[in-house]
Amino acid sequence: MEYRNLPDIRGWAALRAVVERGGVSAAAQALGVGQPAVTKRIKTLEECYGLPLTVRHGGVLRLTEAGEKVYLLAVQTLERQFTLRNELKYLAHGHTTLHLDVTMAIGEHFLPRFLLRFAERFPQYRVDSRLAYSRQIFANLANGVADLALLERAPDHPDILVQKWMDDELLLVCGPHHPLAHEEIIPPSMLMDLRYVLREPGSAPRMDLDEALRRLGYGDLDIVLEVGSTDALVDMLRRGPHVSFLPRFAVIDEIAAGRLHHVKVSGFHILRTLWIARHRDCIDHPVADAFISIVREVDG
Repeated sequence: MEYRNLPDIRGWAALRAVVERGGVSAAAQALGVGQPAVTKRIKTLEECYGLPLTVRHGGVLRLTEAGEKVYLLAVQTLERQFTLRNELKYLAHGHTTLHLDVTMAIGEHFLPRFLLRFAERFPQYRVDSRLAYSRQIFANLANGVADLALLERAPDHPDILVQKWMDDELLLVCGPHHPLAHEEIIPPSMLMDLRYVLREPGSAPRMDLDEALRRLGYGDLDIVLEVGSTDALVDMLRRGPHVSFLPRFAVIDEIAAGRLHHVKVSGFHILRTLWIARHRDCIDHPVADAFISIVREVDG
């Protein structure tokens, strides 16, 4: 293995800061060094890889194709370094840390309960949790950035192990003042006549909905607004004249309380499974096992 020409981690940090801060001056301020030091570190990084990593277009510093690849590696490496430092810090104090990734909807609905119960039951352990899209969580699991994940879609990767957690379904729901609030069931053809507020593209519920509509051969819905929060959508439905498809676990209490109405669609069901996933290297992770025991206790 070649060790003689490894990049300096300070070069990665400089490149990342330049990209994310928008320039050398802001990067220097963020890193607490002078601008010449930032420029020198990036130049050293370019010499290491043998290709230019940045180029100026109209006075704006942009990444080259090689720079894009090195930037991605820099972000992943620096994040793992930061995670490792935190983990070692807690390990030095007798703690063990679990790095948990959760999709947005699961995080909004379940995560606070999980974390409170976990802290009460296992005070000797620590959980660092993040909310993310499914695709990012898949990458974090595969790269070892996340130890455990709660997901609405199962990853397909040889190093990621999944186990079924809970059955779910996307339900068509509206507020109590919507014209459909007194309807029990509608034909699928009526779906195209409604006005929707939905989760944003890339979210697991939206991908499941889009796939189900494609199977029916339906075109685009009349989408008034796309929102990145399931809880926000629930609040909007209670107040507004729109409908939405939302996870059953997120709306079942609202339906039971009469704050939302479930409209059945004849012959149309979007059945889903919620998953627990972990990397093979975490199969004997005691904190992951402890957290899964908490997850298994909570029903909806």
